[in-house]
Amino acid sequence: MAQIDQSENLGVPSEVDSYHSLFPLEPLPPPNRLQKTSNFSYITSCYKAVNSKDDLPYCLRRIHALVFSYDFHAGAETMFSRHFNDPAADSYFTKRKWGQHELPPPRQHAGLLPESLIWAYIVQLSSALRTIHTAGLACRVMDPSKILITGKTRLRVNCVGMFDVLTFDNSQTNHLALMPQYQQADLISLGKVVLALACNSLAGIKRENLQKAMELVSINYSSDLKNLILYLLSEQSRLRSVNDIMPMIGARFYTQLDASQMRNDVIEEDLAKEVQNGRLFRLLAKLGTINERPEFQKDPTWSETGDRYLLKLFRDHLFHQVTEAGTPWIDLSHIVSCLNKLDAGAPEKVSLVSRDEKSVLVVTYSDLKRCFESTFQELLAATNGPL
Repeated sequence: MAQIDQSENLGVPSEVDSYHSLFPLEPLPPPNRLQKTSNFSYITSCYKAVNSKDDLPYCLRRIHALVFSYDFHAGAETMFSRHFNDPAADSYFTKRKWGQHELPPPRQHAGLLPESLIWAYIVQLSSALRTIHTAGLACRVMDPSKILITGKTRLRVNCVGMFDVLTFDNSQTNHLALMPQYQQADLISLGKVVLALACNSLAGIKRENLQKAMELVSINYSSDLKNLILYLLSEQSRLRSVNDIMPMIGARFYTQLDASQMRNDVIEEDLAKEVQNGRLFRLLAKLGTINERPEFQKDPTWSETGDRYLLKLFRDHLFHQVTEAGTPWIDLSHIVSCLNKLDAGAPEKVSLVSRDEKSVLVVTYSDLKRCFESTFQELLAATNGPL
């Protein structure tokens, strides 16, 4: 729901094609200091925007001339911002000044990421490449600044397809001829991402630091992880496939699968709660359209008479209970329980007391449900009839 003050952000348009309510997802550089990105060699900017056709938010990636629209994931951050945003992490690979002592190598859980997290990332990224390569395409943006993390460890590859548009050559007869070459480059890029994660530093993937980086991997991680990185980064005489690294992942795939299934269970449990919450919200919304309505069909007393009066007393029973001392009695379980009984039309009786406490009406939840449904239907019929 984030929005900007349009009067203070004149450089952000109010609409772009069918998108409106633009909100920058990255800091906007001053107009006189626009710089080309290292990934695309173009000036880029990124916005959240709402599509007027389906009213859903999207991520707009603007290449200053073109705008690409992607799925929007609220609260997502890049792998770069989560894991590579600390300049101090590169200190192990920076050259020592004369007289400075060599720093001790970082260790797992003491400057380095746990291996289980790296394998979780490997499974997801290799799965993404497998899906793309199987379709005869290439990713071409396997870079920490273009990998999104949502939640704790869920990865999504951002900006796919942009290079295919930006480097399109209309003079080529076979546009897929270079695809095997691009797919091999994807595997090298994956190797660089994994090595950077294992070193917890982007400085580790620089050519002059590769030997030191691999030594760090050998000391702190399993031989499988080391072999996977070497395989992805090494030049091969034959075309490699992302499927080749599956034996190196091995049984760790089941760990990731179990974690995914457990997450599904948690999400389904939360979804079940939200289904119930949605049902109760609909009851409250309908009740709100009936209670205290100032006038209906030119009758100012409509909400205070007949079935509507019962529903008003029920609303007081729900929300306006007091203790013997006259202080508000607030109990969410009481509200939820009463609403569920109303929705089910339970035969249980409930005592409804008037506000002046001079009368008590004893009714069943079944009676209240009948009053509730007939009154709401009366309102609905009026909305479809003449004004």
